[in-house]
Amino acid sequence: MGAKQTKGQEAGGASPQHSWKRTPTKERGDILASLMLKSGDRLSRGGTPPPYQRRIGMIQEMMLMAKQGKQDEATEMLKTLRQDLGMESTSLDDVLYRYASFRNLVDPITHDLIISLARYIHCPKTEGDSLGAMEKVCRQLTYHLSPHSQWRRQGLLKRKPQACLKAVLSAPPPSGALDLSGIPLTARDMERLCAHLQRYVSTVVSLELGFTELTDEAFLLLLPTLAALPHLETLALNGNRLTRVILKELTDALKDPGSFPSVTWIDLGNNVDIFSLPQPFLVSLRKRCPKQGNLPTILEFGESQAISFRLGTPAGQEEQLQANTEFI
Repeated sequence: MGAKQTKGQEAGGASPQHSWKRTPTKERGDILASLMLKSGDRLSRGGTPPPYQRRIGMIQEMMLMAKQGKQDEATEMLKTLRQDLGMESTSLDDVLYRYASFRNLVDPITHDLIISLARYIHCPKTEGDSLGAMEKVCRQLTYHLSPHSQWRRQGLLKRKPQACLKAVLSAPPPSGALDLSGIPLTARDMERLCAHLQRYVSTVVSLELGFTELTDEAFLLLLPTLAALPHLETLALNGNRLTRVILKELTDALKDPGSFPSVTWIDLGNNVDIFSLPQPFLVSLRKRCPKQGNLPTILEFGESQAISFRLGTPAGQEEQLQANTEFI
C-alpha cells in the first residue's frame, strides 16, 4: 500500500509542491459564490439538494482549489463547510489543535476529518506529497458523507424507487434487519412502512433509513411505530433532511422507559442542523444499555482513540476505508 502511487503525483513519480496563490478578496468572493451555485446545479437538478450533496460539492470544489494552488478560495470553502457542519462556533485554533470540547457531537468522524483538512490547508508542507495526503482525506470525508447502501452498490436504484420499496416490504426483514437506505421516502410511504413494521413487530432489530430524503413531517408520522418496536436496537437516520425539531420529540419518547425499550444507538448525523445531542437524550440511551461502554460522544471518542486516529481513520480500518474510497 505504501508503494501505491497517489492520484496527486505526476506521471514521472515526482511529488507536487504546495505553491499557494493569493486572489483579491472581491474576486475570491465571486468565485466562491459561483462555485457554490455550480455545485448545487450539478448535484440536484430540481429543488434544494439534500445536505449531504451540498457538502460533497464543497469538498470537491475545495480539493480542486487546492490542486490549483488557490489557498484563499480553499480556506473560504473550508470555512463554509465547517459552518454547514455546525462548527461555526469554534475558532480556527480550536479546530486545528482540539482546544474545544466537542461534547455530545453527532458525528465525531467528520469533525476529525475536518481537523485534518484544516491542517493541510492552513499549514501546508513543501516536502512529500502533501496534496496527495489532503486528497486522501477529502475522499474519506466524501465516502463518509455519501450514500453507499446495498441498493446503490447493486445498481437497484436505477429502477423506480417505488419498485425497490415494494420489493423490500414484500418480505420479512432478513435476520431482523430492515434496510431502506438510499430509497427516497415520502410522507405517503410512511403508512406502508408502519404497516410493515407492525406486521413484523417482534422481529425487527435494526432499521436503516439513511439517505432516504426523510423529512421532519414524515419521521413524526413514523415515530409512534418505531417507539413501539420491542427489539429495535439500532436506528439509522443519517443523511436526511431532518432538523432539530425532531430532537425534542425523540428525547421525550426516550424519557419513557416503555418507548424504544431495547434501542442502544440512533444515528442522526449528516442532517440539516442536528450537530449535537441533548444530555437527556444520551442519558436515556445509557439507561437502556448500562453494560455498554461509553457512548461515542466526541469527547470520549477523542480521549480513547486520539492516538490511533490519524487522517480521520480509526486504527485497523484505514485499509478498508481506502478500498471503499477507490470507488468514488
